[in-house]
Amino acid sequence: MSPDASRPAGGWPAARPEPARTDPAAQGVRAAGSVERSVEPVRDSDAPLYPLVFIGPMASGKSKIGRRVARTLRVPFIDTDTDIVAGHGPITEIFASAGEGHFRSLERAAVQAALLRHRVVVSLGGGAVLDPATRADLRRATVISLSTTAEAVRNRTKNAKRPLLAAGPDAWQRIYDERRPLYEALASIHFDTSTRPVDAIAADIVKWVREQS
Repeated sequence: MSPDASRPAGGWPAARPEPARTDPAAQGVRAAGSVERSVEPVRDSDAPLYPLVFIGPMASGKSKIGRRVARTLRVPFIDTDTDIVAGHGPITEIFASAGEGHFRSLERAAVQAALLRHRVVVSLGGGAVLDPATRADLRRATVISLSTTAEAVRNRTKNAKRPLLAAGPDAWQRIYDERRPLYEALASIHFDTSTRPVDAIAADIVKWVREQS
């Protein structure tokens, strides 16, 4: 299990807000993948256990692991990218026909609807945290941040159709580096998914969640 998994005696694990104060974080999107400097608010210490929300870079395993965690905990699972596709068509086509800005507006609506559910596990797209309103909502949830490496992503996405991965692993690394301060600032706990089996990571997360109940 991640070394971050120990729970402070006073209650919930720290949301690790300090990196966002010393390492510039995003307040809004200036251009595709770019962020503005800001000071992120501190996570609500009275936030309920649910919803459990998975955040992290593209291809870090949020959907696979989140689905397993939800199944074990016997609660519904929502993948906001899947909801967008169900309502509006493939994400690649949305990017091509209407642009990233339109996709982000659809994404915000899907995230907002998902987070209104109480006892649920939610997987967010990698760029969902760019929206300030989404970041504010996440302060009232339990946020599980997943990380991985470019090498692992290269092996996972050989045939994947992801518009922001079209430029290759170097583009993935650049986007991840830009968003990393947001992931760190929002996280209740962090797990690396680079090498360990998905089932083992999901089991560790379930164990941690149950310890918080």
